[in-house]
Amino acid sequence: MKDSIQVSKENYLKAILEAEAEGHLVIPAMLAHWLEVSAPAVTMALKRLKRDGFVEVGADGIVRLTASGSETAYRTALRHHLIERMLSEVFGMEWYEIHEEAERLEHAVSPAFEAKLREKLGEGGACPHGNSVLPESPALRKLRGESPLSEALEGGSYTVVSLQERDPKLLLFLHRMGIGPGQRLRVISQNYDQTVSIELAAGRSILGRPAAEAVWLIPDTA
Repeated sequence: MKDSIQVSKENYLKAILEAEAEGHLVIPAMLAHWLEVSAPAVTMALKRLKRDGFVEVGADGIVRLTASGSETAYRTALRHHLIERMLSEVFGMEWYEIHEEAERLEHAVSPAFEAKLREKLGEGGACPHGNSVLPESPALRKLRGESPLSEALEGGSYTVVSLQERDPKLLLFLHRMGIGPGQRLRVISQNYDQTVSIELAAGRSILGRPAAEAVWLIPDTA
């Protein structure tokens, strides 16, 4: 579990914004899980964020961003996105290494350097994990024909379009399994124990549900 001092105001706001973008109703327990901090640390942080006008906490316990909170969270998410692209496109870092590095650097970027990054890279485009600045809800992604590996059809051939990038350990695990953006795979079976058997260029593998839910695919047309 992380020291609460390491988790800044911006980390909390960005986590809330990303959760909302994915279609979640944000509660303190979710923030504790996502940010790897204790429940008391989340309680204290939310009190400060509410006091400073960044969040509102309803009677139902749902945490919502104010306009000020949304603006601050988006700027943090954008800096994170630009830094990931810089590390990949300019410095050639591998996709499974850059998320944690960007988490550290996003708080140190000056407005002037951010402007240079935006000028060079643009605000659009996908990061090396296949994601835009903010994640999209599963419903929107499915409308585009995408599906998580956990729901892919048996016997289907797919290409990986993006990976959920919150957990650096998961990214490294997927890399070691041979799963990354642009990789092709075939779903052998969706198993009773909620694992998924797949075939990759390197051979066959089995993924548990948490990992399979983090991998988004699009069916191969050829």
